[in-house]
Parts: sequence; C-alpha cells; structure tokens
Amino acid sequence: MERTTREALEQKQKLQRHFGRFDVLFFLVCTLVGLDTIGTVANKGAQGFTWLIFLGIFFFFPYAMLTAELGTAFPEEGGPYIWPRLAFGRLIASLNTIIYWIANPVWLGGTLAITAVTAWNTFFTGAQLGHTGQYIFAFCFIWVAILSAIVSFKYGKWIPTIGAWCRILVLAFFTISVILFAFKHGVHGFGSGQFAPTWPLFVSLVPVLFFNYVGFELPNAAGDEMKNPSRDVPFGIARAFVASVLLYGGPILAILLVLPTKLITSLSGFLTAIETVFTVYGGHIAANGTPTLTGAGQALGYIGCLAFIFALLTSGSTWIMGSDRVEAVAAYDGSGPPQLGVFNTLFGTPIRVNVVSGIISTVLMFLAFTLTSGDAAKYFGAVLGLAISTTTISYLAVFPALISLRYKRPEVPRPYKVPFGMAGVWVIGVLCELWALFATAALLWPGILTSNPDASLPTGFTRSQYEWSQILPLLAFFALGIIFYLLGTPTRRDEVEVPLETPDDRNPMPLPAT
Repeated sequence: MERTTREALEQKQKLQRHFGRFDVLFFLVCTLVGLDTIGTVANKGAQGFTWLIFLGIFFFFPYAMLTAELGTAFPEEGGPYIWPRLAFGRLIASLNTIIYWIANPVWLGGTLAITAVTAWNTFFTGAQLGHTGQYIFAFCFIWVAILSAIVSFKYGKWIPTIGAWCRILVLAFFTISVILFAFKHGVHGFGSGQFAPTWPLFVSLVPVLFFNYVGFELPNAAGDEMKNPSRDVPFGIARAFVASVLLYGGPILAILLVLPTKLITSLSGFLTAIETVFTVYGGHIAANGTPTLTGAGQALGYIGCLAFIFALLTSGSTWIMGSDRVEAVAAYDGSGPPQLGVFNTLFGTPIRVNVVSGIISTVLMFLAFTLTSGDAAKYFGAVLGLAISTTTISYLAVFPALISLRYKRPEVPRPYKVPFGMAGVWVIGVLCELWALFATAALLWPGILTSNPDASLPTGFTRSQYEWSQILPLLAFFALGIIFYLLGTPTRRDEVEVPLETPDDRNPMPLPAT
C-alpha cells in the first residue's frame, strides 16, 4: 500500500492518455538532442569527440538502463519526483524537484533564447535584431514554447515529434553538406594525437556532456498519460540512445573537420560551421575564414537558421512539458503550494505551473540582458553554467533511487530489470551518482583539480564573479524548495491509503470513500 493525498487522486482523474510508443521515442530524441551545446563541445577540439564517446559508454548507457527499470516499474505521473519520494521521502524529493523544475525556465530564458537570437543575427544580416528587437524576439520565443506546453498532450505531443524530425533533418543535411564541402575545398583536418584525452579538458567537458546526455526520465513525467509504459519506455530509450549518439557525434566530428578550433566558439560554433559548409551552394570564404552566403547558399542558410531556431524552441518546450508536470505532481502530493498542483480539466495540463515557468524565463531573460548590457557571449556562459549546475544537482536523488527501491519495493513487478542482479544495480546506481557529483563539482568550481583552475572560467568572469553567479541562485532555489514544502503541509495532512500503482495496474484509481 502507499499513502498519497486526496488532492493527488482528484487531479489524476483529469489526465488524458495520449502518449504512445513512437510519441515516447520522438519525445526522447527532442529531449536528448540539443543544438545549443554542440558548439561548446566542438570548441574543445578533437578531444571533445573523444570524451563524447567516453561518456556515451560509461554514463549514457548505464543511465539508460537505470531509467528503463525505474520508468517501467514505477510508471506513475511525475516519475522524477515519485522515485525519490518513494525512496527517500517527500522532503528530499521536494528539494530535488524544485531544482529539476526550475532548471528548465532558466535554460529556456537563458541559453536557448540567446542562441536563437544569435542564430537570427548570424543569418539574417539585413534584419539584425537591435537592442529592443532582441528583447521582443526572446519574449516571443519563450512564450511560444510555454503555450505549446499548455495545450492538450493530444496535440502538444506533436511539437516534440516535429522537433525531433527537424533536428534529424538539420543535422543530416549539415553532415551531407560537410561531405560536399570536403570534396570541393578539402577539410581542415587534425592529427590522431589531437584525440588524446587530457585531464583539464575532461574536467571542463563533463558537465556539458552530462547535460547533453540527460533526459531519459522525462517521458515518465507524463507516466499516467502513457498508453503502455512497460513496453514503450524501454523501446523509446533503446532507440533514442542510438539516435542521440549519432546525432551528436556526426555533427561535432563534421565541425572539427571544417573549422579550425580557434574559430569554434561555444555560442556560435555550430552556426559558423553551417555558414561555412553552405558556401558550397553559393557564397565564399574570406581569407580570415569568415563565410559569406549568396544565392542558393543564402536561401538554404535562411531555411537552416529557421529550422535551427525551431529545434531550439522544441527543446525548451519539451523540457517544460515534462518538468512542469513533475512540479505539479509534487504540489498535489503535498510537496508544493496546492495552487500549483492543479491540472486543467479541458487540456489535462498544469497550466498554472506553465505560466509560472514562463514568468521565470521572461524575468531571467530581461535581467540577464540588462545586467550584461547585451553581451551575448558573457550572458551565454553565465546562464549555461547555472542551467547545467541545476540540472546535475537534480539527479543526485534520482540515481540512488534505483538502489533504494530494489530494497524497499522488491515486490513490485519490473518489466525491465538492470542485469546482473543487485550487483548490477549497485554498479549502475553508484556510477551514475558519481558522474552527477563530479559534474556538479566541476560546474560549481570550474577547473577543479587542475593546475590552473581560473583558465577554465567562462570568458569575462573573475573567480568571485562566476561563483556568486552560481551559488546565490542555487541557494535561492533551495530556499524556495523549503518554502514550497512548508506550503504543502495542508495537502499532506489530507492523506489516504491506496495500492501502489504498478505496471499491471494502469486504470485511474477511484476516490476512496470519505
């Protein structure tokens, strides 16, 4: 049996089951394959590719197995909150969830919005966004993402599906263009020795690669909206794993072939690479390496730019869809304000949390642009760091839940089980947790355990400036988590006892008699 709140049972009656097998797959591809950090990885040179593959083997693959077990054994709505709650209690789950949720408005109003603005200004040179224009553009970008998360999942699920195909086509066409560029101009090239790993680059890349590779659990945020999670979650995870490695590895390797490392920046590296290779369709490259598109090349550049911005938009929208549901579940379970735990009867979505996410994203965007005086690169570095640190911290209670629930809930059927018994569970749970801990430490203190830590700081920051830009918001988020937990006290007092939902019990639970 499980103790839950009466409010949770009431809200669950509003959920609509529209999430099928291929919906889960495309949702995962859209979740996992983000275009905003490709330049950051490529900026590290051939080593970026080396560490991409390394973490793919030693983090991404174990993490996929961990999530497949939790997602099929405990398929309840709000999985990333439910798993820590079942394993460690509501308080820890509440603090973890506030970080998991708020990381996404930070990301949407931060790195995604600024990357979209940069993409527009890079390609539409005749219609540059001025000081006021960038605010308007970013505001519209944010609220289109929020509105797409508000609509019923019956229709909203098509946003990540189209977004997944968009990034597949963009990255595939880019890779083909690199091949054509290589035939016409040759490639920049690099020696095999440049793939050799070094510790400083490992430390700087782990947080970004961790950030790239997380998201397998997000479909379980809508667990009660899935048609068959015991079948669809493993199917989606297995295929999304392969697709993600290919969709990251191919373009990053292509960028390294086309551009000298000195021309690849974290913010615009991928955009510059697109401009460069699209010159094969029309345009030229100046002696200093600056590309200029003309004719068909320019037309394709416009199309590629709009597709790139749409891919960024769908990344933000997909994560907002999932993380907002997780926070709403926490709220109706007594780990947040009851006002945020309401699902709309018509749409079956948590509109109130969606709106709050939009407000947070908008305030952050205006604040960051103002404080940095429109310095896009500095803004990107600061907010990317905060988005990644909140993300890495939010997994610290999710990964060990695998181990805890094997002991606490051994009777629950597990359609998919991590192989090699409890030994396999311990190895995978501990390995994923160590990656999360290391990524968090490397993000909060760039250059940790290196001979010159300050060399790893984002451009334009002193050590104290960067640390305060990360620590103060995190302290505020944790304080907010405690406040949310206290505000959920009245909801927690109205508890009822119900059977634990399992993969064999997918019907909505009736309200118990008063």
